[in-house]
Amino acid sequence: MLVDSHCHLNYKGLAEQQDEVLARARERGVTAMLNIATRESEWDEVLAAAEANDDVWASVGIHPHDADQHPDVDTAKLIQRAAHPRVIGIGETGLDYYYDKSDRTRQQDSFRRHIHAAQATGLPVIVHMRDAEADTLALLGEEMARASFPGVIHCFTASDAFARKALDIGLYISISGIVTFKNATDLQATAKWLPRERLLVETDAPFLAPVPHRGKTGEPAFVADTLAFLADLRDEDPDALAAATSANFYSLFNKAAA
Repeated sequence: MLVDSHCHLNYKGLAEQQDEVLARARERGVTAMLNIATRESEWDEVLAAAEANDDVWASVGIHPHDADQHPDVDTAKLIQRAAHPRVIGIGETGLDYYYDKSDRTRQQDSFRRHIHAAQATGLPVIVHMRDAEADTLALLGEEMARASFPGVIHCFTASDAFARKALDIGLYISISGIVTFKNATDLQATAKWLPRERLLVETDAPFLAPVPHRGKTGEPAFVADTLAFLADLRDEDPDALAAATSANFYSLFNKAAA
């Protein structure tokens, strides 16, 4: 029993062979996949995959890279689309100061709109963060003080201190295939101690294929390789860790459990 808590089935490399990709995931024990939206133009196709497959779920959101292009995607629009029975999360959203593809103030405004939708719906916010630890924590802290909301830091690559603060405010942390990379020693050190009850695994497919698939197009089946590496790193039984991360997924994304 495995869950890929974050993938992009509509992206090039997966969309052209979506049925085969899903079949390979199922063969490796993947029982659920969360198909993530990053811009409004994707919402319908992300939802279509979820409507067609009982083991695929959907999110609605705007990636921080695309915040400049979506000034009209407000909290009300997110709430409206999140009412669909197959939509179980808000995002991905957040702050990316590494690429700075959108104005930072617009990224922050978009991030808040998504959090307000999470607060209104009770659905988890799916947080992307790169080179923006201080601002991300400040914004999350302000909004959590205003009204609590569930959420996850996806594809975690931040500092140990950031992980501890994210956990302190109640968020989950999702580990991707990056943890299997040779140079990911800091991430591996953090992944060792993360509390099992707040841990998720993901592929971020078609990106970040884990060892032993480096250089290939990532796909949800590879979450099994990330889980196996993580279990070895943490000295845990793989089946037990798979069951725990799957249970965590349904605890966080409880609309899917319902």
